[in-house]
Amino acid sequence: MQTPVTIIGAGLGGLTLARVLYLHGIPAEVYEAEPSPMSRSQGGLLDIHDYNGQIAVEAAGLMDEFRGLILEGRQQMRVLDPDGTVLLDHPDDGTGGRPELLRGELRQMLLDSLPEGAVRWGRKVSGVRTVDGGHEVSFADGGSVVAKLLVGADGAWSRVRPLLSDVVPEYMGLTFVETYLYDAEIRHPEAAKVVGGGGMGSPGPDRRIMVHCERNALHTYAMLKKPAEWFDALEGLDPSDALARIAAEFADWAPEIRELISGSDTAPIVRKHYKLPVVPRWERIPGVTLIGDAAHLQGPNGEGANLAMLDGSDLAELLAAHPDDVETALALHEERMFARSEKVAAESAEMVKRITADNGKDTAKIVAEGFRRMLAKKREPAERIS
Repeated sequence: MQTPVTIIGAGLGGLTLARVLYLHGIPAEVYEAEPSPMSRSQGGLLDIHDYNGQIAVEAAGLMDEFRGLILEGRQQMRVLDPDGTVLLDHPDDGTGGRPELLRGELRQMLLDSLPEGAVRWGRKVSGVRTVDGGHEVSFADGGSVVAKLLVGADGAWSRVRPLLSDVVPEYMGLTFVETYLYDAEIRHPEAAKVVGGGGMGSPGPDRRIMVHCERNALHTYAMLKKPAEWFDALEGLDPSDALARIAAEFADWAPEIRELISGSDTAPIVRKHYKLPVVPRWERIPGVTLIGDAAHLQGPNGEGANLAMLDGSDLAELLAAHPDDVETALALHEERMFARSEKVAAESAEMVKRITADNGKDTAKIVAEGFRRMLAKKREPAERIS
């Protein structure tokens, strides 16, 4: 019988791993700190790429369900100068290979594909240690399990990572503040007009506004390069005062763009961005590995969810291909994961450099040209296990 797999974290990577293991008849249990699937917001739109994320969906046997979740037209991309001038208006012609889906719906698709009881909710990990026979996972509720094969899919602040590496996340100096406008075409027609039907970006030095058109909302990300303390100070403010302070950072932007922040129907949601200072490599330790952000947390680059899902499907297929040699499967998984994540980390560093570069009045033009190059670039699909 195959070694049972204990997965920590029911994010996209951990659930993809569990689903592909299930298809191969390999027993797995997922432990998740959240008390239920809908206990917190699951975030906004994700673009799932044909060269990595969709390969994982295919391995999970869920392409039909995946296609049913795609929000049509959302691959449209616009770049506007802060004064409202349109610098790029790339249509969604259905050939972009990066369809947009809501993260929560994608996660629910994976949850629905697993047998009942596969995810143990409300099991927050308090510590992990190596013991005879495997690795003991202790939970905040006082319980524990000993895993013969342990996979940390538990994100940026992974409790499993310390078994393998002493690298810890560091603040990037970049924070996204999220706002929402509901029924924008009726209640905020000018803001809706500048966004269009897909994504819109309006960049300037050290700051940028990015917007996604979701099912019934404009979801805005105000990106600011500032110390963490600046955002901590927002927590004690009334939401309207906090929104006004954030909008003031975009005083030079056109009013219809700034309204995406100042007119928000929700209190601002602050999301500080962290990354690992390096993509860690580690010596093979029997019976444990990492996937996704637990292994290679990077800056905002559009690849995090895709890499996590590919890590999960890749690891599952390697375990299925080496039923009598778990350590070979884990070693192969790590070498492949290290190689692709290091490549993406270099690209991510360059992207963040562009986001935060001070190019004065030319910032938006330079970003628009960068998007043109990205949209024209074709990538080779990641290798599948055969």
